[in-house]
Amino acid sequence: MKIALLPLGRPTFDVPYAEEKLAAMLAHLDAWADAAGHEITGPRHLLMEADPSALWAEADALLILQVTFTDAAFATQAATGFAGPVAVWAVPEPRVGGRLRLNAFCGLNLLSHALGLNDRPFTWAYGDTPDLDALLLGPVQAPKLGAPSTAPAREIRRDLRIARIGERPGGFDTCAYDKAALRALTGAEVMELELPDLFDRARAMEGPDPRHVAQAESLAGVETLDRGELDRSLRLAGALEGLRDEHHFDAMAIRCWPETFTEYGGAVCGPVSMLGEARTPCACEADVYGAVTQAILQEVADAPVFLADLVDMDGETGVVWHCGQAPASMAAGEMAATVHTNRKQALLLEFPLKPGRVTLFRLSQARGRQQVIIATGEIIEAPMAFTGTSGTLRFDRGADAVLADVMASGLEHHMALAYGDHGPALAGVARGLGIDLLELGA
Repeated sequence: MKIALLPLGRPTFDVPYAEEKLAAMLAHLDAWADAAGHEITGPRHLLMEADPSALWAEADALLILQVTFTDAAFATQAATGFAGPVAVWAVPEPRVGGRLRLNAFCGLNLLSHALGLNDRPFTWAYGDTPDLDALLLGPVQAPKLGAPSTAPAREIRRDLRIARIGERPGGFDTCAYDKAALRALTGAEVMELELPDLFDRARAMEGPDPRHVAQAESLAGVETLDRGELDRSLRLAGALEGLRDEHHFDAMAIRCWPETFTEYGGAVCGPVSMLGEARTPCACEADVYGAVTQAILQEVADAPVFLADLVDMDGETGVVWHCGQAPASMAAGEMAATVHTNRKQALLLEFPLKPGRVTLFRLSQARGRQQVIIATGEIIEAPMAFTGTSGTLRFDRGADAVLADVMASGLEHHMALAYGDHGPALAGVARGLGIDLLELGA
């Protein structure tokens, strides 16, 4: 076989560590290829941006190396334009309480969703030394689809008002939405606003709301933060509350990067935590379905919700994480103030999630089908896996089974989390909406 490589990375992550991981991946590949007589071709360095010259048409298989998180645009272009088999290999990183240095699993998740939308079969692996025969010569996993729910129907609010502030990032098919289709399904109305208008509203304030200042000043380590960044970040909390009150929004979907850092100069993550605790859930990356997902779960659970990424699976447990935006009531112990791990600007919260039963839920568009996707499990007492807000989750149906279904279903990379067992109620929501239900790992 002639195997073409596409090694993907981004400079906002830990590039030296990514290069170290890439070197180990290449060594594993070369040893396997040498023993079996295969040829490895293509770039042997991290591609930090789309590079059409790296696309190989004359190869027997395409192997995408997801070394760090990336958006899915270039990899999807490569996979859908390649005639032969496609494989994706992402590498883990240790859960040592520091920054997410690679976040490669989330990149794999994003890409699996995009490939599912394009009906592009692929094989995948997540690990340092996977079985390359299985990855490159083995069968493709069959798509996993939901089925009609048999639970008693549960009605949800049909008058949700959602703000979409800014457009989703390029290559984030997970955050795409059709306004009319969403309205037909849920009744939710979406108002589309411009991100610069949010910044102007924040700048025009006389200062941050004293309530938000008091919340920030109660956090451990707040004295170490840049006061200008902190001021600008807290103004975003006030500006978002102003928009909420003016338009009676129930939830918001906000384009959170890069412009909040590069054009405005303060993170929206801390404000998102504050609004979420106050029962106005916010979805990052302008994820409108994510915002509606949060609003539905908040209604069902009658509790604050957290829109999280799944960032690691080790066979026993998974890690749910986001930069620093989980509601404060989910904290295990003292909360700290911190900066964004990649952009190095305030304000974010930092804490591990408290132990307890949780439900994960997504109103999903995976594989082009609107469906309800759920998983249940237990946040266990464990050291904080990564900086920001994160929890170690033991799934009821096993991490390996859940992982296989995440990939086979093409699930989006955001799921809403609430404490408590809400699976039966959400199955009823699926029945009430008239869409299929998929329980991960079942």
